[in-house]
Amino acid sequence: MKETDIDDQTRLELEAAAFRRLVEHFRERTDVQNIDLMNLSGFCRNCLSRWYMEAARDKGLDLDKEGAREIVYGMPYEDWRAAHQTEASDEKKAKFDEVMKEQGHT
Repeated sequence: MKETDIDDQTRLELEAAAFRRLVEHFRERTDVQNIDLMNLSGFCRNCLSRWYMEAARDKGLDLDKEGAREIVYGMPYEDWRAAHQTEASDEKKAKFDEVMKEQGHT
């Protein structure tokens, strides 16, 4: 089967299922810090929540950053940070700065 063999509705359903599984995985893997995700893949939970917010706004929905983060994190962002976020090492911070620069973020 090729991508072109899948009708639009089925593709939408598969993509939604994959998104839900990704979010579930991120919620389960609280040991993986956002900075680790950024350093390895160039995106993190916050990126995913921003993309979700942007997609909602494209559809005319009034979803703010905190609301989108709660969808991705499964709880208010500040609660997640308090429960799971750890201080990043200087090495991780330097790598993060390098990744951000490569992506055109200053």
